[in-house]
Amino acid sequence: MFIKISGLQKLTLLDYPEHTACTLFVPGCNFRCPFCHNSELVSGAVDIYDESEIFAFLEKRRGVLEGVCVTGGEPTLYSDLDRLLGKIKELGYLVKLDTNGYAPDALERLYAQGLLDYVAMDIKNAPERYAETAGIADLDMSRIERSIATIKGSGVAYEFRTTVAAELFDGKSIEGAAQLVEGADRYYLQKFVMRDTVPSKLLTSPSTETLEYYLSLARRFVPNAEIRGE
Repeated sequence: MFIKISGLQKLTLLDYPEHTACTLFVPGCNFRCPFCHNSELVSGAVDIYDESEIFAFLEKRRGVLEGVCVTGGEPTLYSDLDRLLGKIKELGYLVKLDTNGYAPDALERLYAQGLLDYVAMDIKNAPERYAETAGIADLDMSRIERSIATIKGSGVAYEFRTTVAAELFDGKSIEGAAQLVEGADRYYLQKFVMRDTVPSKLLTSPSTETLEYYLSLARRFVPNAEIRGE
């Protein structure tokens, strides 16, 4: 499947830590998370950019922007993701990839080609609640675990992050999620925030006190874990 680009954020100071960057959005995803902020990308009912338009922009912004974030949707669904990232690298940009980690083969291939400078992987929940939170049946946790190990062992900068909706987590599941990435360099808990694009309108944000409690539990496994966006 050839990659498509359905969105361009021309400047972000948040998506790529310590770098000025732009963000490319790709449509389609193999997960159906009930808290997804980009559900329009999951359905694929979006306009598609001409790739030449994207690269004309990147050419023009060389020396101004430092990095390009590629997110979705799920970028690793596309068999020619390496081609796209290679073209971005040729322009001198750093590349950050956002992924759900369900395609460890793709991650290993991208690392082997030296195409990744930063990887952010979503950790959906503890293993026993992962399928529920990812919104798919028969989820293969071994894929998730393999991607985590690949990212941690890559020698490339990374982060793991968990979006916390009140209805999907308790102390036990936070501990289970954190244990999956035990000893990670960076692990963030992100408070769920309702938006119009979120599929489930039944979800709510945890209280600040609850999120702080969850952070104390997460730090048993990742001592430098932090809350992001609070």
